[in-house]
Amino acid sequence: MINKTPNPLVALSGALLLHVKLNKDTTALEQKLGEFTLEELQRQLSSDEAKKTFWINIYNAYFQMLSNSKKVKRKTIFKVKSIEIAQKSFSLDDIEHGILRRYRMKQSFGYLHNPFVSSLIKVLAVKKLDYRIHFALNCGAKSCPPIAFYTLEKLDEELNFVMESFLDSETSIDENNKTISTSKLLYWYCADFGGYFKIKNVLKDVLNRDFTNYKLSFKEYSWDTQLNNYL
Repeated sequence: MINKTPNPLVALSGALLLHVKLNKDTTALEQKLGEFTLEELQRQLSSDEAKKTFWINIYNAYFQMLSNSKKVKRKTIFKVKSIEIAQKSFSLDDIEHGILRRYRMKQSFGYLHNPFVSSLIKVLAVKKLDYRIHFALNCGAKSCPPIAFYTLEKLDEELNFVMESFLDSETSIDENNKTISTSKLLYWYCADFGGYFKIKNVLKDVLNRDFTNYKLSFKEYSWDTQLNNYL
């Protein structure tokens, strides 16, 4: 059961994302995030629900900030450790592949853990990977899912909504040729979805269709820049 007690850190992550969306100054909010202690971060983000809510909002806010106001180039934007939280420095990759994907290797289709992950990331990582995060994180590309605001109280409902909305818009079904084509995100991180041969099961559950006899393919991913893409 999700704790209904107000969570200052989670609320702060939502406020930061809202300031980014409204193009307001984020300096004070960034300072507050940096001033928390690691112990306080762990205490307030003790559940997977709190971790997902907080870090998804932080990721989406900071990608926009690094791209827009801080002018970090795409080649280094995922690796630069310029996100100051609880007196520690994080990168976008730390958040996505370390914390939210429970330290999976970035380019292993989700099958391999990162043997070089830091003890800090291990401590902060979710206990169980939730593949719906792939439909919540926005990396500024045209094919990325749009940015939404996540709350601790309605996280499950919100993640289901963005997953269903994204897959519905990104999936094409050819009844005559019995083929189904969907986002390449599911291919790149297939192990997160239970393995390549489980992808059709995910699509079946979301789209309420049986695709057992359909051939699966994946659409080309557009890396053209599209910032400020909010729901």
